[in-house]
Amino acid sequence: MTQNSMEQDVGICSRILIVISILLCICFFPLAPFFIIKIVSQYERAVIFRLGCVRKRAAGPGIFFFLPCVDEINVVDMRTISFDIPPQEILTRDSVTVTVDAVVFYSIQDAVSSVCNVDNVRCSTRLLAQTTLRNILGTKTLSEILSEREGISNCMQQFLDTATDPWGVRVQRVEVKDVRLPHNLQRAMAAEAEAHRDARAKVIAARES
Repeated sequence: MTQNSMEQDVGICSRILIVISILLCICFFPLAPFFIIKIVSQYERAVIFRLGCVRKRAAGPGIFFFLPCVDEINVVDMRTISFDIPPQEILTRDSVTVTVDAVVFYSIQDAVSSVCNVDNVRCSTRLLAQTTLRNILGTKTLSEILSEREGISNCMQQFLDTATDPWGVRVQRVEVKDVRLPHNLQRAMAAEAEAHRDARAKVIAARES
């Protein structure tokens, strides 16, 4: 059996099933509206699979009709979603271990792609954000991480937005929340800052005298 004939048979079977579904809706018309009408909110879109094949456009917002036993519906939330990246222990380029966490804001722009191109869009975006944070900060020194938070956030946002574009996701904003240093390094930096202040105070006192 050739591929063309197989596709033709599948097309005929699909039409037959669709016709049967329509006839059932007609036969049970008093009750059918409760099973063939669905409403999605302003911030939602419905991705419809008819006999396993996705419809080109997502339905909604508002009311739409579907065929029972033939259509499968996946409702997608189009609102902005935020999540925290758990604290990540990262070894910087100058061999300092820091703990960094961040927050990511994103929204789904293409409901069909978010359902068809990735298994779990929310989980995948979270995992990608974690690995991106580690990879980007691993190329920075400690002083760069402390002084260039905005630049690091913008770099992460651009990378994530490009990587998640095939999933129908738009990353709107990434913010580095906190950079925690080891306690011994904090004490060393505090001692160095205090010594620097004492040296400056001595210089000023010497000039005044």
